[in-house]
Amino acid sequence: METIVIKLNPELLENPDLDLRYTVPDRIEKLSDKKIMDNGYDYLEGQNNPIGIWMKTESAEQNYQFIIDMLKKEMFLENDLSKSAEIYISKSDCDELENCKKVYPL
Repeated sequence: METIVIKLNPELLENPDLDLRYTVPDRIEKLSDKKIMDNGYDYLEGQNNPIGIWMKTESAEQNYQFIIDMLKKEMFLENDLSKSAEIYISKSDCDELENCKKVYPL
């Protein structure tokens, strides 16, 4: 499986609710018919303790755009994540963020 990481920085969120670590991957799984699956989360290094939400999929390159489109259409706990999330991809399974390529925003 390949990796998609959604990075959320709390200072950029209207409502920095920790439940985002559950609601975002659950919604992605549901809307993608489980083509993109939850693969955990972690607190990342950096100012204000950003969160990384790891997703796994057969093809990160083909499927990351689905997440971008979804973030542009839906609000999550009063947050427009299309304006605050960063998305990274890797061909490796459960790859570390520093090994991933940033694909959104460019």
